[in-house]
Amino acid sequence: MNSFGRLFRVSIFGESHGELAGVLIDGCPAGLGLAQDDFLPDLERRKSGSKGTTTRREPDIPLIKTGVMNGKTTGAPVLIFFQNTDIDSGAYDQIRYLPRPGHADFAAFKKYGGFNDHRGGGHFSGRLTAGLVAAGVIAKKLIEPVRVGAEVIEAGGSREIEKAIDDALRGKDSVGGVLSCRATGLPVGLGEPFFDSVESLISHMVFSVPGVKGIEFGAGFAGSAMRGSDYNDVIINSEGRTKTNNAGGINGGLTNGNEIIFRAAVRPTASIPRPQSTIDLRSGKSAPLSLEGRHDTCIALRMPVIIEAVTAIVLADLLFIHNSLWAIDHIREDGSITENKRSSHREREVLDLQGDADEPR
Repeated sequence: MNSFGRLFRVSIFGESHGELAGVLIDGCPAGLGLAQDDFLPDLERRKSGSKGTTTRREPDIPLIKTGVMNGKTTGAPVLIFFQNTDIDSGAYDQIRYLPRPGHADFAAFKKYGGFNDHRGGGHFSGRLTAGLVAAGVIAKKLIEPVRVGAEVIEAGGSREIEKAIDDALRGKDSVGGVLSCRATGLPVGLGEPFFDSVESLISHMVFSVPGVKGIEFGAGFAGSAMRGSDYNDVIINSEGRTKTNNAGGINGGLTNGNEIIFRAAVRPTASIPRPQSTIDLRSGKSAPLSLEGRHDTCIALRMPVIIEAVTAIVLADLLFIHNSLWAIDHIREDGSITENKRSSHREREVLDLQGDADEPR
């Protein structure tokens, strides 16, 4: 499906070469300050233009159509879309029946009986991540003072990122990359064991970003080679802070008071200028394939802000669920939330029960 979240719910729509792409955010509380300018810094980070990225340049102006009035959210779903203006579909018409290796073309053709929009990957395109970034801007506002930050730490298996890009460009090829993401300021106890663990939910959203093929938390796969005495994170204070963070800020599916840290592996860009071979869907026979068009040499370069966005979306939903006993009705003018009378009552009940349990029988 095209939606994620329980209380903070995000739905994406559109195609790469369609009229528009966008996002619908449901569950945003009323009173949150929100204007078009709030989205521009993160959308700019997602844009192409640097070495190793596509020459397709969309203005990415967020058009806010519902859920905001006089600069404040109303409590209704927020609809944001982006018009697609820099489109060149000619190259894709020539390869309609020649599925590109590494893309979803073949699987989508079979799944949808050939009715799928093949231009630029259609609904499978990274173009739709503009909507995710927009939703991430709202999520980041809602989870303050929690902070989420991501960066590219490797490209083509090397820490020398620019050199890896240059080598790929010279070879008319592409490279993948690795991103690191951290989230700080989280309370202890977000998430659930097993199916709704924090790792499960973050992984769910991170894998929704086109091109992501792997994820690891904390020490990750390297932790499997460690001994328990080295891996275990020694707790050093009552807030749950630990001497090391091999668990990546998560134990038993729950946040443990330390920063969440994970790394995501991104595959090399599938569209490359080198000649390849594929199958002709009409004849079922092998056919040569030469790709034209505008493509990234390393799609990982544009991903940090996208990874931040999907992580913030997950954390916003988790925080809303965590606080669901006192659901946020609205945000005051000073930025504070309405008083949680139900929560206070529930907390008193819990404390009373704990007190009873401590009394001698």
